Amino acid sequence: MPQVPSERLAAGYVRVRDLLLAERVSAGHWVGELSTSALSTATAVMALEQVRRTKSDSALSSGQFSELIAGGLKWLVEHQNADGGWGDTTVSFSNISTTMLCHAVFHATRSIDQYATSVARAKSLIDQLGGVPALRKRYGRDKTFSIPILTHCALAGLVDWREISALPFELACLPHSFYKFLRLPVVSYALPALIAIGQCRFQHRPTWNPVLRLLRNAAIQPSLKKLESIQPTSGGFLEAAPLTSFVTMSLASIGLADHPVARLGIQFLIDSVRPDGSWPIDTNLATWVTTLSINALGDDLPTGSVSELTTWLAQQQYREVHPYTQADPGGWAWTNLSGGVPDADDTPGAILAALQLMKRSKPASGGSQPTGNFASKNDPPTGNSNPQSSAAASPFDLQLAATWLLGLQNRDGGWPTFCRGWGALPFDRSAPDLTAHAIRALSALLDAELATKMRPKIEAAIRSGFRYLSKTQRRDGSWLPLWFGNQHNHDDENPTYGTARVLAAYRDTRRTDMPEYQRGLQWLLANQNADGSWSGMRGLPPSVEESSLALDIVLSANHNSEAAQSGLEWLLDRIESGTVHQQSPIGFYFAKLWYSERLYPLCFATQAMRRAVESVESRSCQNRP
Repeated sequence: MPQVPSERLAAGYVRVRDLLLAERVSAGHWVGELSTSALSTATAVMALEQVRRTKSDSALSSGQFSELIAGGLKWLVEHQNADGGWGDTTVSFSNISTTMLCHAVFHATRSIDQYATSVARAKSLIDQLGGVPALRKRYGRDKTFSIPILTHCALAGLVDWREISALPFELACLPHSFYKFLRLPVVSYALPALIAIGQCRFQHRPTWNPVLRLLRNAAIQPSLKKLESIQPTSGGFLEAAPLTSFVTMSLASIGLADHPVARLGIQFLIDSVRPDGSWPIDTNLATWVTTLSINALGDDLPTGSVSELTTWLAQQQYREVHPYTQADPGGWAWTNLSGGVPDADDTPGAILAALQLMKRSKPASGGSQPTGNFASKNDPPTGNSNPQSSAAASPFDLQLAATWLLGLQNRDGGWPTFCRGWGALPFDRSAPDLTAHAIRALSALLDAELATKMRPKIEAAIRSGFRYLSKTQRRDGSWLPLWFGNQHNHDDENPTYGTARVLAAYRDTRRTDMPEYQRGLQWLLANQNADGSWSGMRGLPPSVEESSLALDIVLSANHNSEAAQSGLEWLLDRIESGTVHQQSPIGFYFAKLWYSERLYPLCFATQAMRRAVESVESRSCQNRP
């Protein structure tokens, strides 16, 4: 295949880069926009309905409640899929979970006559998919989502309370350090659901055991105090409408609609409803998409934005123990809002972005300047600088960040999302994508000579991390991520995302000669579609996100290869046709709840295109006499 002309590469890069830069808000960072969600909308409507029934002292009038509920129901009807169900996003396939939630709110709000056709079609699909047994099968041993969904349906009168397992909310009264030893039926970040839904189920169907009943009665007030202590000032637990709604509807249904937690929860839902009557899956991923953007732009980040981005990102680093997960200081969350929780994907991304900002904070005393081909119309970049030279003046505490990451590493060598030592359920275990990201960040700190006193610990952690990656590589050479999937693939797996993320760790730590890297690269090449694109695996509908992530790795392996050139052709076609911004639901948000993010295609495409133009630049410099 002929090489893509360098002029076309440069033009394509500038175009997608400037689209990304144009997405900055007035404060200089990125906020993006998460997909609106039928699941979020259904749970929010149920929470509002449960509070409305209580005639609580809420600041909202009955008419205002009715208006919000009616708007949510109208949106659901307008976005029902052709098969009668709903998916998690407006372009997602129907699934049993979201369809049951949506179907239930029409019953709860006594709207089944008004929307008889929609309700009948939804009921038909639920029966076809298998109803409650199918819901349980979808989540297996993980009760994090199945019990809240069944509770939601029970509040609508569609599920008997006997179908819902009791949650041991009394255990929330124990110190947080005990939780990982208790083998709880919900994941580490679902403590609010454990408390509120546990109390809800207990009140609607008390245990027959007199001793346990006495214990749980005694635990009601202390666990409510615990719930109140971990609620963020925004009112939104994890900034997530579904989790906040499950908590609020549960409390309201047992006469606690005026409890401070429920009142704050309702206010969060009021504040987060969209003009069309729907709710998003979460408020935003501002910190995550900002670090993705900074790392994608690299040296082409406009100089004028470095200072404000540095200040903003430094403000997002947690400097105290987090009340929700008891996480030590040093990490970053996905959002700048109060409901965020530090985790092992956002923290490495923030470390890498912080290093990039420090590198750009001062002009280099020497070195090459970027060429005019890649100059931004927004603000031309200057040369590079040594990160160590600006370390003393940096507002980031990267030693604390490194300590935080090291403290989170599991004994198996991998990194989990939130809490070390929790491993009973899939979304609490170590994951290859998180582990690879942590390795890249820790290695970058060593390369920048910003953690020299910690070098032995970091090097040992990196070695342990690579052993974990070696053990989790599948026989075909791929890796599976935790927080990303592909709805077209078997079991919603996305080995393209996972493999690309892991290979980036081997590449960035100069381990491309290792057999694990070679096997993973061969898998990525073998699973490229015939048109040059990538999906979750070969033969599935492609996306800009997956194609860009895979292309970034393939370009760094061999820019001149046929795979790289055909991948560039496919991506450039999207950039030139104006369709590069089309987003796909590839993200998971708690227990395989799908989402898409408006900035993902632009972030990932910018990263890949910058890799392409830098390869051309490097080759051009090498050929100069």
